[in-house]
Amino acid sequence: MSTWIVFLRAVNVGGRAYPMAELRAALTEAGYGDVETHIQTGNVRLTSPVRSRAKLETALEVLFEADRGFSVATVALTPGELTRVAADATVLAEASPAAYGHYVSLVKATPAAADAKRVEALSRDGERIYVRGRAVHLLLDIPYGTAKVSNAAIEKILGPATNRNLKVITALAEKWG
Repeated sequence: MSTWIVFLRAVNVGGRAYPMAELRAALTEAGYGDVETHIQTGNVRLTSPVRSRAKLETALEVLFEADRGFSVATVALTPGELTRVAADATVLAEASPAAYGHYVSLVKATPAAADAKRVEALSRDGERIYVRGRAVHLLLDIPYGTAKVSNAAIEKILGPATNRNLKVITALAEKWG
């Protein structure tokens, strides 16, 4: 069995309710094992015989849409990948601390070098962007609500992405990495 850390995009916001107890039940009923969730934003640990990330993400997206009636973009990482994302975040934060926050957008696939450069080129005063593998780090020296760069801007270049703050990424890496 493979262990996966799964991040759901845009659940429990904007009328897209997916209570974590119902999410855990749907996953367990579908045959996934060791299902755990962390807070209400769609962070899940599970085991599956599926070894292909793409196949797992597709299967979960089909399951979630059937269960909820709306699409739920899903990004899956191995525990080792999650640990690497948290380690990269620590290095970036130590080298260039963010005054207002550090956010991480997780994407489905490692972007091509040209696309990574396009995303990093979105950086501006108070908004620094770094692509590290399947994670896009946004370090803000301004309040999040005033930032011009957002998860939506990243998605326009890299496709579906889901965003978490550094506190959540760090907590999950310590818990499940």
